[in-house]
Amino acid sequence: MSAINGNATIHAYRRENGRVGVRNHVIILPLDDISNAACEAVANNIKGTMALPHAYGRLQFGEDLDLHFRTMIGTGANPNVAACVVIGIEPGWTQKIVDGIAATGKPVAGFSIEQNGDLKTIMDASRKAKEFVHWASELQREDCPVSDLWISTKCGESDTTTGLGSCPTVGNMYDKLILEGIYGVFGETSEITGGEHICKARAINEEVGTRWYAMWKAYQDDVIEAHKTDDLSDSQPTKGNIEGGLTTIEEKALGNLEKIGRTCRYIDILEPAEAPKSGKGLYYMDTSSAAAECVTLMAAAGYVVHTFPTGQGNIVGNPIIPVIKISANPRTVRTMSEHIDLDVSGILRRELTIDEAGDALIEMVVRTANGRHTATEALGHREFVMTKLYRSA
Repeated sequence: MSAINGNATIHAYRRENGRVGVRNHVIILPLDDISNAACEAVANNIKGTMALPHAYGRLQFGEDLDLHFRTMIGTGANPNVAACVVIGIEPGWTQKIVDGIAATGKPVAGFSIEQNGDLKTIMDASRKAKEFVHWASELQREDCPVSDLWISTKCGESDTTTGLGSCPTVGNMYDKLILEGIYGVFGETSEITGGEHICKARAINEEVGTRWYAMWKAYQDDVIEAHKTDDLSDSQPTKGNIEGGLTTIEEKALGNLEKIGRTCRYIDILEPAEAPKSGKGLYYMDTSSAAAECVTLMAAAGYVVHTFPTGQGNIVGNPIIPVIKISANPRTVRTMSEHIDLDVSGILRRELTIDEAGDALIEMVVRTANGRHTATEALGHREFVMTKLYRSA
């Protein structure tokens, strides 16, 4: 592998719990939808902070509520976040999120609106946010091994060039970096349809493969089969996929699976937004294929850099993790160049090998970890979308 060796380093932030972050955000995190306005007011008051408004958090219950808390806590706990202010309508649930984030050792404070009102809450939270910004702004990057990175992947607006070029580029990166000791993750459960036998066979052992298949089958039975009208033609593949030459979900699945390379085997499966617990290696997360939802869940699981192959040109970003866009579609690279970080269209012209493209992606990952803004960051794409499992009470 020419792009990296066991002594390669990045310049990143070593957090209190030992994890490595590549950004240094101070975020203002709303517990629920009706706390969005207060969070956005604090972010407006204190420069250097960022509010993450979202649509949920009220009257959720059961597994759906568990996922909400897991996503909220995981977002604040992400190593790309230096410090966090949490604002909620009532104190109990607000404190639950604060306590979960505080377990990482990072600075976090919570404020509840009930019996205080917006104005006092905004004032108090703004003062604390200002303290956090001063503290975070003096943190210094330090040399950290590349093996400390957690790198996620998901593709979007796929076409024929995705399966031929940009997805294999990510797979080549994983084949190389997993050996170095990074954490990786892929998902998009509905987009494995038609390639499920291949994905099952890529598990580290039969037990993990059997659990993966049970998870995939449950999604098919409980979600797809239970709610589809006649087929998935209005959703999977998308209209953009079809325009790009992918006419069936099976074709899309085979391209999707190119992202895990030739030698990688996933070692465990994760619930949405669940942090990996089985050590270094590649994981599978049970996620939606919707881009903003999927990236949000992977960030909440602790991943700090996201690699995103695209054919027709998906423009999604994320507020806390940099999203690296890779495309092998010459038209997209030409017409949407401002959205693309890595052009691997040379693969289709036989001017670039997949191995060389993988090395180029590793170099881009390192540059991004060292502080280079991705296209999504430069263009202000901060899509933060929660996953909801069923309607609220």
